[in-house]
Amino acid sequence: MAIDRVIRSDEGNDKEQEFNAALRPKSLAECVGQKNVKDKLSIAIQAANQRNEPLEHILLYGPPGLGKTTVAHVIANEMNATIRCSSGPALVKAGDMMGLLSNSQTGDILFIDEIHRLNTAVEEFIYPAMEDFKVDYTVDSGMHAKTINFPLKRFTLIGATTRAGLLSAPLRSRFGMLCHLNFYSDRELEEILIRSARLLDLSCEDNTLKLIASRSRGTPRVANRLLKRVRDYAQVKGEGKLTRDIVEKALRMEQVDERGLDQLDRAFLKSLAEVYNGGPAGIDAISATLGEERDTLEDVVEPYLLQQGFLRRTKRGREMTAKAYKHLEIQPQKGENKKSANQAELFNE
Repeated sequence: MAIDRVIRSDEGNDKEQEFNAALRPKSLAECVGQKNVKDKLSIAIQAANQRNEPLEHILLYGPPGLGKTTVAHVIANEMNATIRCSSGPALVKAGDMMGLLSNSQTGDILFIDEIHRLNTAVEEFIYPAMEDFKVDYTVDSGMHAKTINFPLKRFTLIGATTRAGLLSAPLRSRFGMLCHLNFYSDRELEEILIRSARLLDLSCEDNTLKLIASRSRGTPRVANRLLKRVRDYAQVKGEGKLTRDIVEKALRMEQVDERGLDQLDRAFLKSLAEVYNGGPAGIDAISATLGEERDTLEDVVEPYLLQQGFLRRTKRGREMTAKAYKHLEIQPQKGENKKSANQAELFNE
């Protein structure tokens, strides 16, 4: 059974999406962090506006929750363009894509989230749309089938993906700009939380937002979710003001530790330690042990554990590091093999 958690790859329900949308920056100047991406986009947007041309196609990639959807909306605002949103799994046939393309006007932005999940037929259908701004659309079938060459207005396609490696080479090559979003620093997350708290009219003691930022695993979506949970806790258990005591109790209730690991992160590492003697273990085996989807573990759990040095990926599978044993206060099992002995030695240093 899946573990309910604050740290998820999706954006939650409609109410949570409205909450996130209300906190989204509207311009590049309001965006915090991602300096390299902002600089590239700023130059491209200014140049396109000066030439009175649409932007070239853009691919945004990186772990979930770093602001790919937000960046797409910011680009649309900066270009004074209409944005139409969809996702890879929702576009199942060429007709679905044709509806979006035929309704797009010059300069409009078409945003496709999870673009790596487009099926092959839809992907091949948009190649000429991206390159030549025209498509060959087949109507009717059998003896009455005919192909219509349909010209399109010049639009900008913005694709977002957590797995750039799963994009086919032909699709990837049709994007003029590739922007990789990195994890945020604690200071950058604190700036985001200060802005969010101001928009939510929250009263906070000094360093309380810094504490939330330090446990947000480098991800703005997680930071804003934790802020929401802490706000609710402060309203019910306190006087509505965020104090250090209130924040610590709220985070303890959410089972988020001082390194930002939640229940599923710790379950992942503990299964490696206790069931597989620290690894190596295949991701499918770990997935079956935890009862979680493989995609959830690969997209949401592993990136942060790898970044923190708690996990290694090898050809034989996933391995726990001595740093992870120390954080969980678990003694590596001795006598299993040389690796375990070495980990036990490192643990005791």
